[in-house]
Amino acid sequence: MKSATTALLGAATLALMSGAPAMAQEPVLACLITKTDTNPFFVKMREGAEAKAAELGITLQSYAGQVDGDNDSQVAAVESCIASGAKGILIAASDTKAIVDPLARAREAGILVIALDTPLDPADAADATFATDNFEAGRLIGAWAAATMGAEAGNARIALLNLTPSEPTVDVLRNQGFMTGFGIDVKDVNDIGDEDDPRIVGNDVTNGNEEGGRTAMENLLQRDPGINLVHTINEPAAVGAYQALQAVGAQNVLIVSVDGGCPGVAAVKDGVIGATAQQYPLQMAALGIEAIAKFAADGTKPVPTEGKAFFDTGVALVTDRPVEGVPSIDTAKGTELCWG
Repeated sequence: MKSATTALLGAATLALMSGAPAMAQEPVLACLITKTDTNPFFVKMREGAEAKAAELGITLQSYAGQVDGDNDSQVAAVESCIASGAKGILIAASDTKAIVDPLARAREAGILVIALDTPLDPADAADATFATDNFEAGRLIGAWAAATMGAEAGNARIALLNLTPSEPTVDVLRNQGFMTGFGIDVKDVNDIGDEDDPRIVGNDVTNGNEEGGRTAMENLLQRDPGINLVHTINEPAAVGAYQALQAVGAQNVLIVSVDGGCPGVAAVKDGVIGATAQQYPLQMAALGIEAIAKFAADGTKPVPTEGKAFFDTGVALVTDRPVEGVPSIDTAKGTELCWG
């Protein structure tokens, strides 16, 4: 009786002798398009995608804008992915409206489009969204700030440091979530700046970086030097805001933010930031690559978390000053889970 190995070798020999073509598995190409390649959040997202792509044998092409808000570079990246025959695109969109038409062309070409972190506008312009619940992230830090200030919340002077003038969905969700958690009537939940609560000093944009956070904080301090509560779109912007406050000798100003990177958690531990909402970009990107592999194999598309319109990759409030009614983890645990 022939062994299984002998039989297989014999079959292969017959195939070669008869001129039968060898069957090669078609390589799977995936694209990752982030807002920048300098923000630690997107650096870690790329690392997560690269690691999972290597594990699954997928070829990954990575692209990024020059700065947050650079839609033109992202459009060019989408076009490159279409031309190269990618099976899937993972994108953290800088302009969630302007990128829709290029991504529609990608979907028409049979490419799976997954939004990472930032839902498109409309959300169904992507086949799926893998993201932090950004509204919940904002709500958590808003509720924590209200409980921390206690009776003084009624006297808050609030600065809102957002992302870009185009108001991408992640910007709107965090901004409106924060105010909802703090107890402010947000009017239209899809719009930044239509609120009429007298505690709001104003909104400004930061481009999600330290310099932008510093400049935006300086602008709002000129309106009201008595600002005592600052919401920032992310931790680099929060650090910039803190620098501006320190420069004018402002004391007892509460800063809250979103990201949960290791530098941000350290800033919470050091008292620069009061609390931050931690998100998980490594998991976000790895799950996206897995979804592209599944789609390439059998056409299956990912499904959202039950009860939500997107796949929720999780969020946790990080603070060393816990308050009743707002679940949180401390900076020791946040450091175990952080990135960057």
